[in-house]
Amino acid sequence: MKHRAIKRRNVVIGIGATAGVAAVGGIALNANAATGNASKSSDGSLAFDPDAYTELTTTVTDTEGTEHAVTYHFWKAITYVSKPVDATYQSLNVSVPVEIDGTAVDASNAPILLANSVGGYMPSSVADATGVGGASMGGGAGGGAPSGAPTSSASASAPGANGNTNATGGAMNTNQLLALAAGYVVVEPGARGRGLKNSDGEYYGSAPAVIVDLKAAVRYVKANKGRIPGNVDRIVSAGTSAGGAVSTLLGASGDSPLYDEHLKEIGAADASDAIFAVGAWCPITDLEHADGAYEWNWGTNALGTGKQVDQTVSKDLGSQFAEYQAKLRLRGLKGSGFGTLTARNYDAYLLKQYMEPSATTYLAALSDSDRETYLAKNTFITWKNGTATFTWAGFLTHVGARKKTVPAFDAFDLSAGENNEFGSATTANRHFTVYGAKNDTTGLSSKRVESDIPELLNLMNPMYHLVEKVNGRRSKHWWIRLGTNDTDTSHVISANLAARAENLGDEVDHLYYWDEGHGANTDPGDFITWIAKVTGYKKAKKK
Repeated sequence: MKHRAIKRRNVVIGIGATAGVAAVGGIALNANAATGNASKSSDGSLAFDPDAYTELTTTVTDTEGTEHAVTYHFWKAITYVSKPVDATYQSLNVSVPVEIDGTAVDASNAPILLANSVGGYMPSSVADATGVGGASMGGGAGGGAPSGAPTSSASASAPGANGNTNATGGAMNTNQLLALAAGYVVVEPGARGRGLKNSDGEYYGSAPAVIVDLKAAVRYVKANKGRIPGNVDRIVSAGTSAGGAVSTLLGASGDSPLYDEHLKEIGAADASDAIFAVGAWCPITDLEHADGAYEWNWGTNALGTGKQVDQTVSKDLGSQFAEYQAKLRLRGLKGSGFGTLTARNYDAYLLKQYMEPSATTYLAALSDSDRETYLAKNTFITWKNGTATFTWAGFLTHVGARKKTVPAFDAFDLSAGENNEFGSATTANRHFTVYGAKNDTTGLSSKRVESDIPELLNLMNPMYHLVEKVNGRRSKHWWIRLGTNDTDTSHVISANLAARAENLGDEVDHLYYWDEGHGANTDPGDFITWIAKVTGYKKAKKK
């Protein structure tokens, strides 16, 4: 296949890019991308330079197995604020298709996919990217966790976890590649993250840095309407794990005045930061209630070692979740047959609304012999008239070991990644729940949360903007995905988010992937189609 770029290198990109050809639902995603030079907004004016691009060519294999030759313009590492704390992270890349399969296209009115690579609330950078989908994670150029940053909770279990996530649990580049091949504009922002430390020994990437940076990136794009290609009123965010949480937060908190001072401090553009739609995979969010939700969900499951967690602590936290859930007064999704969702009926709701339909879809797609083999190994499932049914206890046993100890997020010994995320400029790790602080085991003189924590929680929790202070400028379209075998968080976290958004009248597309773990994205082609549907985009116009 011919490529227009003269200077190129071969790159394997997509899910599972650590070895050979990557796969998306069994379909390969390959690319041959040219290298290019950086494009900077050096004068601090925050004006996008339409001519400062490098032309690259890549080959993308879609989820149907069809190869597409895509020529695109690539703008590299544009600093998106006028007073950056660290431009290594506070910069973004822009990729705009100009030719697909030999036909020139006009992406001037195409949707814009704003795809973050945040994982574990760690820093992410686009500074070393040589093309679309090339952002680095967990500290930028060098990768890995910054010094002093705990990774036990907020990160993925291993590099390339489940073939869909990077070393810190953030998304791989599948969505970006498919979006580019569909004619969309792709914007990839970097962002500060926990553990970053300056020469004075002060931490500068803790909460709320990541969401402030992403909002500033959106403001940059919107401030450059008419200069940057794409429809700035049709920005769709995407992220996985902690990246899914901040993608959700970005959609929930659009134009909230809570962030104004933070944005002013870094010189963000004077523009809106509201986005049109949200794509979130296994979002690690609602952190102040996540410990209770986790124990309600996984409290009876043993750790991988076979050891049970402290059941007294687990039950305490489970009771806290029950109180919280009752206060939310959420209703089940339309057609579910469930009214108010409580700790008493949530297991039945999850089974009927998500788990059984997920298993049914999975089993129906198998051949008769493969289905028979699977059911013989998984006798907790009853398969009748093409439908899977099972009990909650059976489901928990099927999933098996829980990933995290107790508490899962606000660890008594301050060892969780989230403790680091809520650190201050001078303190690496802090408690952010009353229960965690009260039971601290590190010898703190005061067993209370510090006075600035409540505000930080509001800044970092999308549910604040959807429940406590309903934001009329929020996104109205939500794509939410989670694997049924994901024990990084509780299943009720994303289900609560979906229920609340729909209760508010928003459009929600939420489902669970059967037998998939953390970071799974088994229907990326459907996500790209969904973007076109909700944005009203027909097809990339031919020039």
